[in-house]
Amino acid sequence: MAKRALCVGINDYPGSNMDLAGCVNDAKDWRTLLESRGYTVTQLLDAEATRANLVQALEQLMAGGADGDSLVFTFSGHGSWLPDDDGDEPDARDEMMCPYDVTKDQFLLDDDLAAIFARKPSGARLYVIADCCHSGSVVRYAPDPSAPDKGSVKARFLPPYVFARGDRLLERAIDRAAGKPAPTKLQYPALLFSGCQDTEFSYDTSFNKRPNGAFTRTAIDALKDSAVATPRALFDAIRRKLPSQQLPQTPQLFGSRTDKAGPLF
Repeated sequence: MAKRALCVGINDYPGSNMDLAGCVNDAKDWRTLLESRGYTVTQLLDAEATRANLVQALEQLMAGGADGDSLVFTFSGHGSWLPDDDGDEPDARDEMMCPYDVTKDQFLLDDDLAAIFARKPSGARLYVIADCCHSGSVVRYAPDPSAPDKGSVKARFLPPYVFARGDRLLERAIDRAAGKPAPTKLQYPALLFSGCQDTEFSYDTSFNKRPNGAFTRTAIDALKDSAVATPRALFDAIRRKLPSQQLPQTPQLFGSRTDKAGPLF
């Protein structure tokens, strides 16, 4: 049984004036944890995490697998959305993970991810950990795992107008979609842990002066407990911490009942 993972962290978003602080640490922390559990990990940080490189790395993660393999994809960075153009989204929005080159019209939409994840080898398990805004079907904030440092909270949301780039038709489509906040249902062949609901933000913050994502820090701290042995147990442990009065993001878990009760990583 092979165990492989891709861990992505993007702090630097050139041309957006909306850089982050904790995403690279998130990717490194997930890599450390997964390697301790026997995974072979590929890591993409900042300028390495272009759309082309992300797609190639995800396709390689899906390729060559077999029944019983365990695959993990973690993404920490900005999330956003664009108006849906094929009518498959009840909320009229395609949620997206923002690559390093998102301001150059390089988007990684939920439709793109669904097409890649559909190539998952039959019988392999795929875990997706999305610590980015609007990740309920594809945002960042944290309470206790030791309490975030004051003044350190920043949303991991890149407004779509930032990369609309003066396109009036696209801006008008964004305006229309912004008035349709109904949630989108995930249909990926994966078990998805997301930092928040589609309509919420995920947050950058810091703990003991070290930047991290609230969701990532909470999840990794929960995994220190040996009793957390299933996705449902991990999710329940996370939800005991998030949302909180200070950090109002609502983590989500999507997948079949069998997958939720099955093995974790």
